[in-house]
Amino acid sequence: MDRPRFRVYFLHPRFWPLWLGLALLWLIAQLPYRVLLVLGRGVGAVMYRLAGGRRRIAARNLQLCFPQLDDAARTRLLKENFASNGIALFETAMAWWWPRVRLAKLAHIVGLEHLQAVQAQGQGVILMALHFTTLEIGAALLGQRQTIDGMYREHKNPLFDFIQRSGRERHNRDATAIERDDIRAMLKVLRAGRAIWYAPDQDYGPKQSIFVPLFGVSAATVTATTKFARLGKARVVPFTQERLADGSGYRLTLYPALENFPGDSEEADCLRINRWIEQAVSQHPEQYLWAHRRFKTRPPGEPKLYKKRAR
Repeated sequence: MDRPRFRVYFLHPRFWPLWLGLALLWLIAQLPYRVLLVLGRGVGAVMYRLAGGRRRIAARNLQLCFPQLDDAARTRLLKENFASNGIALFETAMAWWWPRVRLAKLAHIVGLEHLQAVQAQGQGVILMALHFTTLEIGAALLGQRQTIDGMYREHKNPLFDFIQRSGRERHNRDATAIERDDIRAMLKVLRAGRAIWYAPDQDYGPKQSIFVPLFGVSAATVTATTKFARLGKARVVPFTQERLADGSGYRLTLYPALENFPGDSEEADCLRINRWIEQAVSQHPEQYLWAHRRFKTRPPGEPKLYKKRAR
């Protein structure tokens, strides 16, 4: 995919409200990091009150995945999750616009040698990540240290798409953005020994998925990780990031490449992946993106798990 380029068209009055919003976000992002954490929690509190639809989805997911918690505990977790979402707004601005040296001070990277060892053998790497609220800043911090390609879905607003891609790609000019549906391009870069960020933890519908348990709930789970690893002759290296409670930044953890993967069947592989997701999410559930309808697709004959959206 070509590098994002500025167009005079972006100066059209239709984009002025977006320019104003981005300018305000840029200005706020210049504040000290710990101040941004406090402001983000405030934004999250407002989102909790106003974003009723997303709050109900997140609450339902927590109910399904953590039935052992009582109502009070799940409510506290839900509020912390919205606080994390609020902080993520400023983390995105930091990832896109902070000077590289300032941003790098927040990175605490563990296990980078696992990815480098696979690439040293000439193999590609599927960097198996998750949709944590820290996704944007985690990718930026890792991208400063290691070339990571990414699956990409073009945004409908061309100006926002330009800003987003420019912000993401500035950390490593050698990185490439690959259209999410361009499987040939993905396999090509994997066979060339490169690393691709990929997250298999969302519901993408029934066509490319099979049903295996996730937190004890039957979940449509994509089989693409197995296919990409096999066809791209690549290894799978799990990757997580977390916002540290002491305000010192972020711990990025890369784990040893999965052994015997792909395994005997796609079902076994998907179950293995979901078990890893359960372990990773359970360590910091407040930082996971619970507002996604993860269990939207149901097996034939099973009732829907989310209430219909109010019109």
